[in-house]
Amino acid sequence: MKTIFIIITINLMVISNSYANYLNEYKIWLSDNNQNKYLPLSKKITKNKDKLGERFKWDYNPTLEELHYQVFHYLEDDKGFSKQETIGSENPYKFKFNLEEDKYVDKKLNNSGLLSYLMFREGHIVVDKISPKERLGSLFNNKTKWTSASAGKSLTGYLVGQAICDGYIDNVDVRLNDWPLLKNTLYENVKLIDLLNMAGGDQKFIKNHFKKELGKKGRERNVNNNTIKKHMEGTFKGSQPSKNKYNYSNLVSNIIINYVWFKSNGNFNKITDRIFKEKAKIEDSVYFLKMNENTVSNGYEVTDESGPLRYSFRANRYDYLRIAKAIMEDWQNDTCVGKYLKNINERKISKNLKYKSDLGAYSYSRSYGGQFHLNFPGFKKRNIFALDGAYGQSILIDMDKSIIIVINAVHGNYNWKKIALKKIKKN
Repeated sequence: MKTIFIIITINLMVISNSYANYLNEYKIWLSDNNQNKYLPLSKKITKNKDKLGERFKWDYNPTLEELHYQVFHYLEDDKGFSKQETIGSENPYKFKFNLEEDKYVDKKLNNSGLLSYLMFREGHIVVDKISPKERLGSLFNNKTKWTSASAGKSLTGYLVGQAICDGYIDNVDVRLNDWPLLKNTLYENVKLIDLLNMAGGDQKFIKNHFKKELGKKGRERNVNNNTIKKHMEGTFKGSQPSKNKYNYSNLVSNIIINYVWFKSNGNFNKITDRIFKEKAKIEDSVYFLKMNENTVSNGYEVTDESGPLRYSFRANRYDYLRIAKAIMEDWQNDTCVGKYLKNINERKISKNLKYKSDLGAYSYSRSYGGQFHLNFPGFKKRNIFALDGAYGQSILIDMDKSIIIVINAVHGNYNWKKIALKKIKKN
């Protein structure tokens, strides 16, 4: 009876969407899975429990206990959302292996937030590493559907290419004035290519998330907590575009994926099936998150017409590689989608960043195109497409050398340049 009361109490707490709500559920999981070495939690975690679940800063080196809890939190974090799911292929792609040792990757798996590292080269997986069970492997394994974070934005860009090739969208130069949700907003007459390049003229309103209101304290408002309809009828009602320039935001990717939904006219699953089941030949199901009344900030009505899809994507480690391989093969085989990828590469725009950091593809690449990070210093004559996301998610695709690196992580403290970009350059 006591256990039932505890579980009911925890479930009620989770509904309130506070980061600390997962802590008691986590403790129960540890006990049930004989992970008592993490109990009691470190003093640091207990002292700062109200901040648990938030993204660690790049310069912060979390303890193993903190990393372990974060993995649990991110796995639980999509509960309550609906899923726009694609089931696995009946004939999934089977990888060939020609494994090599990589002591540096082993080291990072044992002293950082690195969860998984895969290197695919010329038709074979040559490095296949995963966090040991005594570290983070008790929570993360080959079947774990891990967050893509903002790497999912690039998948929305790939989705657009398939939608164009399947005849749902004319081309990347169409204007979005046929979508009623955007009427009387700055996005109404924007070109799709400008959104794909994060250059929608929305910099007065948004930078990643919504800008804070002048004179008010607190965080930026999270755009992922509301549907496109809610945003357009609120923040953007009557807005006018500014001069087009690179302005990276989460909202734009949500607009793109929901525009594909709108244009698919009920056939969105046919587009995702084409990508994930037929071309990538995924083994397990994958899905984009979808908002509902339980997950939006004010509990208002959510319908398929209100723009509830998010770029947030989940897949297991090998299926991420299968999807990256499909992107590479489209490029190399010059398919319709391959021509689209070459087009967005040619029409990429400069990020005009005043800083240069080698912490990840987001900050190290010089250009952006079609929701991909492009143009890396030292790779002038090689076409490297990068997918990059929070907590250290990274996928690099070398279209010319047939090399793919897929990294899943819970923190980016693993020296991205050395473990990712330099590994490609060396080969």
